[in-house]
Amino acid sequence: MAKVSEQAVQLSLALLEDLFGSSSRSHFAVRLWDGTAWKPESANAESASFTLVLQHPGALRSMFLPPNELNLFEAYIYNDFDVEGDIESLLAMLDQFIDEQGHIGKLEQLRYGKRLMSLPGTGRRRPDDLAARLRGTRHSKERDRQAVTYHYNRSNQFYSLWLDQRMVYTCAYFATADDDLDVAQERKLDYVCRKLRLQPGERLLDIGCGWGGLLIYAAQHYGVEALGITLSQPQAELANERIAQAGLSQKCRVKICDYRDLDEAEAFDKIASIEMFEQVGEALLPTYFKQVWRLLRPGGVFLNQGIASRADKIMLDEANFFGRYVFPDGELVPVSRTLRAAEMSGFEVRDVESLSDHYPLTLRHWVRRLEAHADEVRAMTSDLTYRIWRLYMAASAHGFRSGRLTNYQTLLLKADRERAQLPLTRADWRL
Repeated sequence: MAKVSEQAVQLSLALLEDLFGSSSRSHFAVRLWDGTAWKPESANAESASFTLVLQHPGALRSMFLPPNELNLFEAYIYNDFDVEGDIESLLAMLDQFIDEQGHIGKLEQLRYGKRLMSLPGTGRRRPDDLAARLRGTRHSKERDRQAVTYHYNRSNQFYSLWLDQRMVYTCAYFATADDDLDVAQERKLDYVCRKLRLQPGERLLDIGCGWGGLLIYAAQHYGVEALGITLSQPQAELANERIAQAGLSQKCRVKICDYRDLDEAEAFDKIASIEMFEQVGEALLPTYFKQVWRLLRPGGVFLNQGIASRADKIMLDEANFFGRYVFPDGELVPVSRTLRAAEMSGFEVRDVESLSDHYPLTLRHWVRRLEAHADEVRAMTSDLTYRIWRLYMAASAHGFRSGRLTNYQTLLLKADRERAQLPLTRADWRL
């Protein structure tokens, strides 16, 4: 057994050297299961931003055979390897590694594969009880409910450990990269209210309202009456508790409701949907925008904010990490397709703003907060859950930084030239 382990150590060190030894991007260190340390020639104690911890002799085999993102991510969440330090830097390195592997010749791929196969297998069956198991037709009301509750129906306490004090689970708005998260999230809420140009007495609808942060802020600071809808019962319960604690029960409420089932024609002066949009699905964009159009009064404004892909639609399904463990049935649609669907439904596009540079900053706050509460998260859920969420948020930050993901606020007008009173400039948006 000792001989097998020693052979695995020597083979792992040789593979690390071949794969990463001379690369200028390899600013990391590696620690093997027996304590053996390795680092590329280009790395030093000061430049190493993370340490890759191989947990057993077959770790590299689990990570890189086959060399694809889902396999790598599952190797992390099932603890074939761990990451000490900046996990986002690991993702940038692995992204480049996978890209490079796609450009080497078949013979070279076979050579690496044969060497990886020489490492011991884990002999362990990976549990899959945390993977999403949705039933029914994609984007049917029942399946959408399953998808949303899969992600959000963890305990409210879990989210409170790493979100800001208002529990806003969407992109914050930063004046500087050093802003406190609570400050940046409050700035975002106010920015949304300013873009909508909320006035006292107006009715506001928040589609996918989360824990009610926008509703409470808009009622307190802009005097509106607000309704929020969500498909998550724990969210709705806590949101209504928070509304009551703020003394706003006469002005705000949250109910469990699919946006397609809301039957209040022309009942709202303003509507917001902040990052619920990713769950709609491209095929249902006409349904989504036509329903919002029906709910909005003539001259009303709709602010739609969502995560988008840069070039083509990204499907989050069981074939990838995000669809399997995080956001089942999500779809990230290019903003050009979103705008076309909005216009075809009758909306006039009045403003489009990218918040893509703000999301990595937001996600890094969340990751640091999650890491700071790692023991509490593990005790409340499991080590597997902690790893999934740490990885998903760090990978998302890398996705925005690399340009693969984008985030847009779109301001849409239900045009009525007699009633629409939009100023000529953006001056009143500025904080």
